Order: sequence, then structure tokens, then C-alpha cells
Amino acid sequence: MADTFNYRIDHHGSLVRPAGLATIGAQQAVEDVVAFQRKLRSTVVTDGDFPREDFRSAVLDGVSGFRRTDERGSDGLVRWVAESLPKANGPLVAEWVEQLAELTVIAPKVSLPSPAYLAATTFQPGLGVSSARELGEALAEIIQVEIALLVSKGARLIQLNNPLLLGQLGTDPADPGALSFEDALAVDALAVRLDERPEGVRIGVCPGWSAPGEVDRARAEKLYGEIGADRWILPFDQGAAAELDLVRALPEDRDVCLGIVDPTVPALEDIDTVMSRIDAAGEFKDLEDAAVSPSRGFADAASRPLLTTEQQRKKLVLVETLARYVWGNEF
Repeated sequence: MADTFNYRIDHHGSLVRPAGLATIGAQQAVEDVVAFQRKLRSTVVTDGDFPREDFRSAVLDGVSGFRRTDERGSDGLVRWVAESLPKANGPLVAEWVEQLAELTVIAPKVSLPSPAYLAATTFQPGLGVSSARELGEALAEIIQVEIALLVSKGARLIQLNNPLLLGQLGTDPADPGALSFEDALAVDALAVRLDERPEGVRIGVCPGWSAPGEVDRARAEKLYGEIGADRWILPFDQGAAAELDLVRALPEDRDVCLGIVDPTVPALEDIDTVMSRIDAAGEFKDLEDAAVSPSRGFADAASRPLLTTEQQRKKLVLVETLARYVWGNEF
């Protein structure tokens, strides 16, 4: 059986940046957002991604070999391209984890872009890297080293985000980018290897923000089987059959974090409706091996928050309320 180590009330990491962030500074803003999360009774705390431009920046800002362009992708993010194999210029986000550990006894969490996602979206033939697979493996080595360092600095929950993977689980798979589905699994599997996991340490993978229209069970099982993550963070906020199928395919020994509220709309979910969905998941997944969260970050790009600060607070309060409906006060 899996063990959640009490990380029942989770969130993806990125939060709406405060007004005047440039004036008050990232360090003070992080102290404030930790206090905000403590008041919400979250069981993990993050730096809200306040020091970063978007969810990829934890890696792209700290390695050489990439060039920022003036283009934007279909996801609205500024496009970066790899011009050589990356090299880390030092630790990526470890200093922020140390700050979190000093500010609270609540478990520090870090979210990183997965190496396969970065390789699939930055590889461009003819720019100095021979293949997207080679690029992904180089990134995986950097991220694997960073994960080990983060754990040594006090991080207890580390989440890798690869928004492309769920699209590959459909019966009509979406475009995987420059990296094939099989290569993406191999690359991300390299990053989550951790020779020793101290007590309470968990590594999770978020394979996307929304479920495909219909899940190919064999491809889902391949995803879960080849990437050795402890926890899978899955969308669970639309009531779609495919969302249940994603949970149903999960091996018994893996945790699941159910993304039960939608951070893209301000309206609050109906508690009875959400509880019915969770009960349905409980028919084939032991809820003792589960957690709850929003279905994605609130501001994966700093300049494009999905909700206001107050709407975000209400959504996070609802996640905490629903967790107590499921597990009582035992966190």
C-alpha cells in the first residue's frame, strides 16, 4: 500500500502573485505566502513560484544552452529553444526550499518542469543538439541531481509537471511535440530515480491539466508502469468518465492526488457533487492512498493568473473543507 505521509491537502505550487511583487521583493513575498498557506491549513507549502516567470523557469533560469525567443507557443508561453546540451550553473531552487524549511514545520514542496516536457518543447533540429531524446536525457540528469539536493535541504514533496502526457493517453493521441511518447516516458523515468527516500519524501508527476476525451487503458498503464513516481496528480474536476479511467488504471501501490476543484473558473464547486465523484473513485482506489488539490496551478505563468487572489483563497479553502469531509481532522 502507498503512504501519503499526510500530504492530504495539496496544490500544484504556482499561486497568484501579489500586487507590487517587484516592490516588496520575492523574499518578503515568499514569507507572506507561507503565512497564507499556514492559515489555509495546507499540508504542504511552496514559494508560490513567486521568484519565477512561469512553471518552466525553475530549470530554464538555472541552466545554460537555451535561448529565449520572441515567439509564443500554442499554450501562450514564450518559446525557448535548445542550442546546445544544457549544463547547470549551480543549484536551481534549493535556496528557496531552505527558506521554506526555516519559515514553517509544514512540509516544503517544489514543482519542477519535467525533462521530457522541456525537451519536447525546446528541441529544434539544426541548432546544436542531435536529438530530442539526447536533450531530454541531459535535462533528466540535471533534474535528478537537483531532486536529491532538494531532499537534502528539506523538501518532502517534489512534483514534476509534464502537461503533454495526458494528451498521449487518448484513443486518438495528441501531438507529443519533438519527443515521442515512448521517449518521454524513458526520459521522465530517469529524473524520478532517487536511490534513497528519507521518511516522508515523495516524488509526484502531474501528466497534464485535463483528461483526454477517452483513455487508452494500455497507454495509461504504460505511463504509470514506466515512470516510477510515488504520486500521480490527476485532473478530477469535470466529472468525466475519462477522469475515473485515469484513476482506475493506477497501480495499487501508487498514491493519487485528485484535482477536485477547477482553478480556471471563479464559481465554487458543489460539495455534494465533488464528494460523489470522490466516492466513485473510492470504489476502486483506497482513499487512504489519496490526497486532494486544485486540478492545476493558479498562475503557471506569472503574468496570466487564472483567478483573483480572493477567488484563489476560496478555492483553496474549499479543498481543505473537502479533505476534512473525506478524512476528518486526521492529517
